[in-house]
Amino acid sequence: MSTLSNQLAIAEQDEVARGVRLLLRRPLILQRHDKEDFDLVRRRTVPLQRWFDYYCGWTLLIEPRQGYARLVKVGTADTTRPARRLRSGRAPFDRRRYVLFCVLAAELMETPVTTVGLLADRVRMACSTDPELPPFDTAKRAERMAFVDALSVLEHLGAVETMDGDLAGYVESADAKVLYRVDPTLLIRLLATSRGPSTLGVPTAEVPARLPELLDRLTVEQRYGAADDPDLEPPSDVQRNLWLRHSTLRRLFDEPVLYLRELSRAQRDYLASPTGRQLLRKAAREAGFVLEERAEGYLLVDPEAIATDSTFPDGQSTAKVAALLLLEQLRERSDGWSTSGLEDWAGGLLARHPRWARGYQDDDGRRRLVVDALRVLSAFRLVEQHDGRVTPSPAAARYQISVMTEPQETT
Repeated sequence: MSTLSNQLAIAEQDEVARGVRLLLRRPLILQRHDKEDFDLVRRRTVPLQRWFDYYCGWTLLIEPRQGYARLVKVGTADTTRPARRLRSGRAPFDRRRYVLFCVLAAELMETPVTTVGLLADRVRMACSTDPELPPFDTAKRAERMAFVDALSVLEHLGAVETMDGDLAGYVESADAKVLYRVDPTLLIRLLATSRGPSTLGVPTAEVPARLPELLDRLTVEQRYGAADDPDLEPPSDVQRNLWLRHSTLRRLFDEPVLYLRELSRAQRDYLASPTGRQLLRKAAREAGFVLEERAEGYLLVDPEAIATDSTFPDGQSTAKVAALLLLEQLRERSDGWSTSGLEDWAGGLLARHPRWARGYQDDDGRRRLVVDALRVLSAFRLVEQHDGRVTPSPAAARYQISVMTEPQETT
């Protein structure tokens, strides 16, 4: 192979590895928001589609004319990364905003062009005619704010585009004028399921009580077979091996840490086999990761920090600073701490540094600080909580503070 051919092959490998990590971080890449990243993914469409299909069983859809790339990550559920409001503070969605998000998505399918007022009226009518939905009252500011939060995320995802007006004005007045253009194709792509919800044929009144079961049915993938599903054939050896490969690698590439104790016996045996180990290492290498193999499990390190949307430690966040300090406390006791003990520790920390973490300097501050810090540590799979006690996970050993430095006071 010539020198030029070698250089081209290396360039393709590097771009495919970067494309994998970009899509793991953002399963939806819009050309108008990230032209450079979109162009890279579009340029390496075929090898990227092959990589995700072979190792994870995920479908990568790239629409050059519509200007988006969508990685459909079926079979994953991550409660540590909720939808967030785009306003300052980035608070997670509550139940009300999730409901409005879903109703909005359904109503947007009906028209290619609409206004914020017409859309709010459609949502109000939909909620009033469905006995399972709480009514939507546009006369209440809190309701309009929840509506704006849900619609803003849909706009951020590219499902709707503002043609004229400013959505923020709707919070203050229901008479605000905003014109939207809808992209129904992209709107459909937001739903990552193996089958459409309408194919379940379940009466609407039964959905709330059967929601966990219905969600499972939406994500069942026929390629693997299913011994407990009467509509599918029992899995063959080929299907079983395919499921073992995809189910283990999905978790490896989608979670901060993959602990062996959380896998089934079949999955652990697969990863311990020569074939499983070879595929695991090859997949990590082709995606540009450094694979850490430990007795407890596996962890992928991205040297360029492309694949992660959140980092730890992170001195820019009060909760993450507190999480690092709290983690040091947890590592000193093998039997863990009670949540009340951690709250006492947090109270002492706040008392010693009254100018730090001012948002937590109130009567309930110590409890909220512990809750937020534990949420960070749980998201990174660094702690476990059982029966009111918190203990460090094996991966917590990667973080050690040689010189304890508590947060600096700021004026």
